[in-house]
Amino acid sequence: MDKLFLARFQFASTTIFHFLFVPLSIGLVFMVALMETLYVVKGKEIYKKMSKFWGHIFLINFAVGVVTGIIQEFQFGMNWSDYSRFVGDVFGAPLAIEALLAFFMESTFIGLWIFGWDRLSKKLHLACIWLVAIGTIMSSFWILAANSFMQHPVGFEFKNGRAEMNDFLQLITNGQLLVEFPHVIFGAFATGAFFIAGVSAYKMLKKQDVAFFKRSFQIAMVMAVIGGFGVAFSGHSQAQYLVKTQPMKMAATEGIWEDTADPAPWTMIAKINPEEKKNEWEVNVPYALSFLSYGTLTGSVEGMNTLQKQYEEKYGEGDYIPPVKTAFWSFRIMVGAGMLMILFALIGIVLAWKKKLVNAKWYLRFMIPMIGFPFLANSMGWIMTEIGRQPWVVFGYMKTADAVSPNVSSGQILFSIIAFSTIYTILAILLVYLFIREIKKGPDGHKPEKAEISVDPFDKGDENIVTK
Repeated sequence: MDKLFLARFQFASTTIFHFLFVPLSIGLVFMVALMETLYVVKGKEIYKKMSKFWGHIFLINFAVGVVTGIIQEFQFGMNWSDYSRFVGDVFGAPLAIEALLAFFMESTFIGLWIFGWDRLSKKLHLACIWLVAIGTIMSSFWILAANSFMQHPVGFEFKNGRAEMNDFLQLITNGQLLVEFPHVIFGAFATGAFFIAGVSAYKMLKKQDVAFFKRSFQIAMVMAVIGGFGVAFSGHSQAQYLVKTQPMKMAATEGIWEDTADPAPWTMIAKINPEEKKNEWEVNVPYALSFLSYGTLTGSVEGMNTLQKQYEEKYGEGDYIPPVKTAFWSFRIMVGAGMLMILFALIGIVLAWKKKLVNAKWYLRFMIPMIGFPFLANSMGWIMTEIGRQPWVVFGYMKTADAVSPNVSSGQILFSIIAFSTIYTILAILLVYLFIREIKKGPDGHKPEKAEISVDPFDKGDENIVTK
């Protein structure tokens, strides 16, 4: 099999699997921090139970996510050594900061939070979980700083055949980063919120700890609305930036082969024929693409055929059109999932306000599979982002075909794919098992052990402590 295909397949599989855990960790720990804040402010025991219960699930997800991240880094060094050599001087600083500052901060304060419930003051203990939440957000910032360089390279000079950073400030104020970072974080908030809401819906249907899970659901729905609208508005900003920096990706995402009219219609669905470089049929929404691209009802968008000619003149001969079908449909799946999330979050808010949530069984049943919609939207978003940039691994400077390790064979990559897939399968089974076990325990499943004193009848006066 083709080495490039195998390397790309492994990158896709490891990245998507790892990114199932990242937004859930960010969203869950933020929700736990909010719940513990309510406990400290209001003093109600239910909020303490909530922070402990959902905190246990966060810890499981965080631990598995760390393992998947290590595997992802391993495949970078193994399959993409030429790429690592090219960007190593640029990526070194943000990735080192992510590891030494953000990740170490998360790990340290997670430990203090776990063991500090009865040893630290309420406010100090609360500060620990907020520092963990801030640490997860900052981790994503530094990772996205590296990814944004791949999309829109800035703050470097091309020297000795590789990119060497010469402006760190420009790297972390990259326009791509400024629109990509909030989009990812709001998506993470929605992911954590819908996870909590889905589990809570299941428990309410089972009539188990209804008061506890009803309160959890209500808090989650508020965050789901914030996350959903945050994703929508930040995504709009990202689309406008994309028109300026990666017009080919924008054209592929919208299935535009020829320059559009002014105003530009948005293609809702289409039958794309990449061989003949045209759409056989399509359903358009007038004015919508102009608004998506420029924030106004006027403006045209360049098509892929026009951009192909421009890129050939600038970069030389080659095919600069990405896989159009994948970019086109991944974007629409992402948007469709996001719109459903906003709709169901708003319905949940209304039902909770009217005090009809617990009895709305149809809605609670829908909310259980809705757990998966943020993960679907997150994955489709990343597929669109990475596929739409092809054939570039670093836009305008290094093609994906030139980034593969020259000394790694197809057989070695295939073996590692099988090995990694086996590990991922085991991790997935373990994660599901641990999640189910924690959910079955419920909020009262982690009560502290009680100690009672029993007297040995054969040794009068000698008291033995027996722990249940």
